[in-house]
Amino acid sequence: MEREAMEFDIVIVGGGPAGLSAAISLKQQSPALSVCLLEKGAEVGAHLLSGALLDPVALEELLPDSWQQAPLGVAVSDDRVHLLQNERRALQLPDWAVPPRMHNDGCHIISLGNLCRWLGKQAEALGVEIYPGFAASELILEEGKIRGVITGDLGLDRDGNPKADHVPGMALYGRYTLFAEGARGHLGKQLIKEFNLENGPQPQHYAIGFKELWQVPAGQSHPGRVLHGSGWPLNEDGGNKSQGGFYLYHLADNQVAVGLIVDLNYQNPWLSPFDEFQRLKHHPLIAQTLEGGERISYGARAIAKGGWHSLPRMHFPGGLLIGCDAGTLDFSRIKGIHTAMKSGMLAASTVAMSLHGGDEGGRDLAEFGDALQQSWLASELKTARNFGAALHRWGPWLGGAFNWLEQRLFSKSTNGSPLTLLDKEPDYRQLRLASRCQPILYPKPDGKLSFDKLSSVYLANTSHDEDQPCHLKLQDASIPVTVNLPTWAEPAQRYCPAGVFEIVEAEPLATQSQPRLQINAANCIHCKTCDIKDPSQNIVWTPPQGGSGPNYPNM
Repeated sequence: MEREAMEFDIVIVGGGPAGLSAAISLKQQSPALSVCLLEKGAEVGAHLLSGALLDPVALEELLPDSWQQAPLGVAVSDDRVHLLQNERRALQLPDWAVPPRMHNDGCHIISLGNLCRWLGKQAEALGVEIYPGFAASELILEEGKIRGVITGDLGLDRDGNPKADHVPGMALYGRYTLFAEGARGHLGKQLIKEFNLENGPQPQHYAIGFKELWQVPAGQSHPGRVLHGSGWPLNEDGGNKSQGGFYLYHLADNQVAVGLIVDLNYQNPWLSPFDEFQRLKHHPLIAQTLEGGERISYGARAIAKGGWHSLPRMHFPGGLLIGCDAGTLDFSRIKGIHTAMKSGMLAASTVAMSLHGGDEGGRDLAEFGDALQQSWLASELKTARNFGAALHRWGPWLGGAFNWLEQRLFSKSTNGSPLTLLDKEPDYRQLRLASRCQPILYPKPDGKLSFDKLSSVYLANTSHDEDQPCHLKLQDASIPVTVNLPTWAEPAQRYCPAGVFEIVEAEPLATQSQPRLQINAANCIHCKTCDIKDPSQNIVWTPPQGGSGPNYPNM
């Protein structure tokens, strides 16, 4: 197929905090460089979802003269941590009992989407060419080097045939390509395999994070208040391992953001992270803020939370992995915006310096690894490297106590404690047989605090052309029914937060009919949980037609 081609000095895939910070930093250091940034959402910020608490350290470093003009939301003024003991009771931890890294002094409650919309304008003012609505679908690999990416075709029907409005994808070539797709990036996953980048002592670990934005009655919101916690309802899943935590952030204008993070190493295949989140909102600690309010937005997104021990090698011939595409989030702080931004800035400095030195492109920029090791980003992640493994090994009480003690004793060390804890089992291998686990009967949603999946997807403003190829690929179409259904009761029906996967039972009078998996791809909100948690690793998430997917306002 003949494709239009364009040449740039640097191509950046992804318009999140890592990609935009890299683009801005590149133009700051080398205004003459041509920089192109691709964003698969309809606009910068459309697909971005985060709690979100911002540590402004990287933003101030990136834009020292103008960072305070960014949409910084509300400064944190009241910081609390609770343990939910059951469906009625909550225990507030005194400040001294909260691990130091969970304190949020100097942070801001923001909308990540709005921050990146603002960063996009700063990038464009510097001359960065931003192309929203274009999904990078393929790698351009030549002679063992990344030369760029190909954007997805527009105007294909569900069978992959060109329609009347068909436009072939473009080939975008760069001397270097930076991949900033976010957690479980489609191309990042391929790069890790192609260049054997997975060299950490443990695999990457993930969680699914939910968020709802609510408009609440006057007097029920306290701007600047931050609540975090763990415990119920995740400790009531029939005795099987499931962990995570909730957040409730009080914004301006009588709005609050509420969410639940569920670690994807959970064991009970009957667990539904979405329904656990709906249950959470009925706890009095949460309900007292939400009651009488209106839910105005909903979303969910995978979170790469393995930390330092799970980082892949981030450099390879012709490119770099940055931000959550590599997994730079600091889960001990429940923050990843500042770390993603710093990784993009380090990438920009590495690329600019190399090109200034006469580099023609295509090298393996191993010096990026050195720059990372010498940065505050590495120090922060090293210090927190045992956080997740401690919780996975010993649970929230003993694991939390270990983390508190480790942070108290070694908070001033750039490498943290001398101990090393690892979690070597991938999340998808954790599921037990459905027959050995207790099914979970979730209450029906009341339409006031709790809701169903379809009404939630509606609030995500997700949009896909029905007549386009299904972007959720099955490597073997028989596995969902022949393997996953009898073994794990096909958990895709429950771990998907958007009702994409549905087992359709056999017709009662049919002689040879059997259950089948129906994929409602138009519901997809691009969380990528299916790509991570499928126990057979049979589902592959690929980008749909550019511009498709959720459209998150103020999220």
